Amino acid sequence: MLDKAAAILDCFRPDGGTFRLTEIAARTGLTKTTAFRLCADLVRLGLLERSGGIYRLGGKLFELGSLVPRRLDLREAALPFLQDLFEATHETVHLGIREEHDVVYVERIHGHQTLTLPSRIGGRLPLTCTGVGKALLAFSASELADEVLAGPLPRLTPHSVTDPARLRTVVEQIRVSGLAYEEQEAALGVSCIASPVFDGPTAVAALSVAVPLGRFHPAQLAPAVRTAALGLSRVLRSGGGSVGGTPA
Repeated sequence: MLDKAAAILDCFRPDGGTFRLTEIAARTGLTKTTAFRLCADLVRLGLLERSGGIYRLGGKLFELGSLVPRRLDLREAALPFLQDLFEATHETVHLGIREEHDVVYVERIHGHQTLTLPSRIGGRLPLTCTGVGKALLAFSASELADEVLAGPLPRLTPHSVTDPARLRTVVEQIRVSGLAYEEQEAALGVSCIASPVFDGPTAVAALSVAVPLGRFHPAQLAPAVRTAALGLSRVLRSGGGSVGGTPA
């Protein structure tokens, strides 16, 4: 039953949308009767919310997720640097960590100007389609890059890099420069620049600035991004916000 309940919660990935009972049953492979009973239990526990015939994720999940120690410690240590980076650029700022082959966004600060982005706090995107993800990929164990490049590479836009040889070259360039670039690979009209954050030999996180393509000036953005990442790395290495290792 626990596995089935987890499957119901997992079917709300990746965007946390709303579903009817028939949709939940179809997405999980459960019978409608079993899905109804388990959804009722999840609503009672606050893990789901129900409005008429529509189900959505419950507020208790957000409360629990915000208490995960590794993410909480990292976020608290990073916020001053993210705020400084935002003040320096007045553009959308991200902080992300790696979970398997995805980047999960821990924090995002955005400006007053509307910028349509697929990223959201708690959401995930493929490592290979984002600046944050590429920075994490380049500075994780070398086995990860081999594993990612051996499989099919996801395409979010026509600009996403899906050629393994080209992506390997990109990863090698990031390792040399310490900066990762993404141009319209996750969302059309948006580019970003990212830098890894360290608490040991491999990256535990990465932060980035995302801007509309017309305002993307890497030479101006790179110093601010690098400075913020180095500052956060120093704090983590000094024990001011230890986040532990990055999961494989």
